[in-house]
Amino acid sequence: MAQITAAMVKELREKTGAGMMDCKTALSETDGDMEAAVDWLRTKGLAAAAKKSGRVAAEGLVGISASGQAGAIVEVNSETDFVARNEDFQSFVRTVADLALANDGDLDTVLACGYPNSDRTVAEEVTNLVATIGENITIRRMAALSVDQGAVAHYMHNKVADGLGKIGVLVALDSAADAAGLAQLGKELSMHVAAANPQALDVGDLDPALIERERQVLIEQARDSGKPDNIIGKMIEGRLRKYYEQVVLLQQTSVIDGESKIAKLLEARGKELGGEITVGGFVRFALGEGVEKKEDDFAAEVKAAAGI
Repeated sequence: MAQITAAMVKELREKTGAGMMDCKTALSETDGDMEAAVDWLRTKGLAAAAKKSGRVAAEGLVGISASGQAGAIVEVNSETDFVARNEDFQSFVRTVADLALANDGDLDTVLACGYPNSDRTVAEEVTNLVATIGENITIRRMAALSVDQGAVAHYMHNKVADGLGKIGVLVALDSAADAAGLAQLGKELSMHVAAANPQALDVGDLDPALIERERQVLIEQARDSGKPDNIIGKMIEGRLRKYYEQVVLLQQTSVIDGESKIAKLLEARGKELGGEITVGGFVRFALGEGVEKKEDDFAAEVKAAAGI
């Protein structure tokens, strides 16, 4: 039997919003398995969250470089938020974003590229920047989108400077529709993706394991209702449709107008602007998502320093 620590209970409570004792019980019932404990709480109706949100722990900046029918996005991490305000660091992130745009968002290729106005590669410039700024710095990830016709729209939330911020979004729109109208739609969709955080473009793009996990939770919830099997089947399918409306971009309700499904919005705007509009893809980077930052135990540090 795994030992259930206060830190584990705290983490589960932060993930789910459930009560402390319920979190402790869930961890005990699942032998300390955090993900299983989240599902246990959900089947008991004690956790409202439908998905785990990555805790923003890493610092640094998200950068975007875009030009008409192409765009690139990068995340460069540092140890402290103070570095994000450093002009050298900001210039580095912009340069890396430009190189990502020129190299189709391939991280290995970018790291091997020559860094502008120096005799160093990008990877070597990282080392140089670490020595200059005095903090560990890493290029964590990058991506790029392009279209043959249409536009790649972008949006930066919590912007700290041009093209730099905390949450960045690219949305590729394939269309021969009016350019000005397409640009406006792209801006709206980019803002929607930043706010709604869809996990996939369409249902078919969702990870099958994610769908199966959701289905199993819904099955357990439905069984607890005491309804007959034929009713349970309908309940599960109905709740899965609701789940898709939460995590699939084309089935989400626009956060801009609060009523239109994104798929219907694209159809309507296509008619208005004189050409069919499809979303070729989207990328959303939130600074530090999925990166767990070590939490320092100040009391333990004092004890260690005192030799206790």
